[in-house]
Amino acid sequence: MFDIRWIREHAEEFDRGMARRGLPPQAARLLAIDERRRKLLTELQELQQRRNAASKEIGQAMKAGEKDRAEALKAEVAAMKERMQELEDAARAVQEELATELAKLPNIPREEVPDGEDEDDNVEVRREGTPRDFDFTPKEHWELGEALGLMDFERAAKISGSRFAVLRGDLARLQRALAQFMLDIQTREHGYEEVWPPLLVRDEALFGTGQLPKFAEDLFRTTDGRWLIPTAEVPLTNLAREEILPAESLPMRMCALTPCFRSEAGAAGRDTRGMIRQHQFDKVELVSITTEEEGRVELDRKLACAEDILKRLDLPYRVMLLCAQDMGFSAEITFDLEVWLPGQGKYREISSVSLCGDFQARRMNARYRSEGERKPRFAHTLNGSGLAVGRALVAVMENCQNADGSITVPQALRPYMGGQETIGAS
Repeated sequence: MFDIRWIREHAEEFDRGMARRGLPPQAARLLAIDERRRKLLTELQELQQRRNAASKEIGQAMKAGEKDRAEALKAEVAAMKERMQELEDAARAVQEELATELAKLPNIPREEVPDGEDEDDNVEVRREGTPRDFDFTPKEHWELGEALGLMDFERAAKISGSRFAVLRGDLARLQRALAQFMLDIQTREHGYEEVWPPLLVRDEALFGTGQLPKFAEDLFRTTDGRWLIPTAEVPLTNLAREEILPAESLPMRMCALTPCFRSEAGAAGRDTRGMIRQHQFDKVELVSITTEEEGRVELDRKLACAEDILKRLDLPYRVMLLCAQDMGFSAEITFDLEVWLPGQGKYREISSVSLCGDFQARRMNARYRSEGERKPRFAHTLNGSGLAVGRALVAVMENCQNADGSITVPQALRPYMGGQETIGAS
């Protein structure tokens, strides 16, 4: 969300940012709407001043015995009152029009973000770990899981339709181990406060983080008008909604393990097999609320926290800096972590870590005040996966598979598996 006053003072910079997002110039159109609003407010203010003056003149005329003049002034005040109501209604409608148009526009990319249209224009920052050299042809996770009898897509489809999975036995246990491991590392070692948030949220919460109004088709809505969360970013970030936080309490770092629900409306025909793209999945989400000065530093810290999980699981991955048009709607800079999947023979996204600046905070009126400052400032928000549990399960299965179809449990997860070293060992 943008401040129209900032756009008025930085119109060219604003349009350059929109151009990087693949949009035509927006400033002139928005400022024309704002000019209509300002003219209405100016006329309203002038009428208010005239009405106040006329009210005083009525008293003076009555005192002087000028009844006809007093009656004329009363008629004038009545007419002005009617016009003022028309102006207030018109100004309110134009203000809503402006707010609606501003709400449709994505955040402006930071200077360090590369220009580009899609994932082909993203920039690889670095690679960590070396993909394993298999002496057999590695299988994809769904082949391994179905052969073990522990991953069932057919029965899931009978229950819920496509893009769902049933995990059983040791794979269900491994999924739970991964989630608990991630949560423990982020809370016990990286300083995130564990939160158990609602999974159903109102329109205002999704508007605050930028999913509404633009991405309604990507979400699931309940019959009572609430929404299933697509990510715990939504309830966690909204914990600062309509708050003024003391600057000394920041950064606020929060972490949650939740189910997430997405319609995958734009993913028809993509990843139709397996667990890469599901309607329901678990994720450990990391959210930070911080100051303007610390936002970029916090982004690097959050990225390192997400990477730490992959390093401890000994999973090869690469860090990608997303181009301007491949970033999420609310982000001003995003790094993706892509884990190596030997069954597919390529890197796939497992985490996305973003700095949103004050974009979301303006939408939810989340502010902070530094000591000695009278006026509060909008907070800066960050979010990131730490990690997506289902995709981590896929990565462990494919990278730790053995020739006989069994899966070696990573050392870091064995304490969560009762010391179990393999799944499906013959």
